[in-house]
Amino acid sequence: MISYSELKKGVQIIFNNHPCEIIEASSMFKGRGHSVLQVKLKNLITGEITSKTFHPSDNFEETEITKIKVKFVYSHRGKFIFCKENTPSERFELSEKQISSAIKFLKENQIIEGIIFKGKVINVSLPIKIQLKVKEAPPGVKGDRTQGGNKIVVLETGAEITVPLFIKKGDIIEINTEKGEYVRRIEKR
Repeated sequence: MISYSELKKGVQIIFNNHPCEIIEASSMFKGRGHSVLQVKLKNLITGEITSKTFHPSDNFEETEITKIKVKFVYSHRGKFIFCKENTPSERFELSEKQISSAIKFLKENQIIEGIIFKGKVINVSLPIKIQLKVKEAPPGVKGDRTQGGNKIVVLETGAEITVPLFIKKGDIIEINTEKGEYVRRIEKR
């Protein structure tokens, strides 16, 4: 069992019979020393995010989650098809809603982690930092500060992110998948 005092960002619990991960947690003190914990929970099966308030008397069951390596095969009409890394015949699909923000950083044949709950793959997890190629980039004009010295580029996955002016088409850049932000340039074109 996980007690109230162990709840923090990244902890996975069973809530309403579903595996959930705490993505935000902040303590609030009520009158006479009574505290509560405001959390945002991400349902690992549906991808749905909900806000909840937990009290010191609350206890939660720990999730029994394992991870395996999976390969992204393709997407079609809101369905994302994956297979186990070394077993292409063992395919499974996840919906757009389930994998939510990971969609914009998925590219074909990319190896990522699959999250298994009760013997079934329920979701996928991208590494915090990944490297992608810049597919389209407007020219960076020296002295152009209308956007704070940044511009918007399109990555090989179709995602649009803000980068510094010196990034060009063909550059390989590192992206933080949690924040959806540019980290650094890895390789020049």
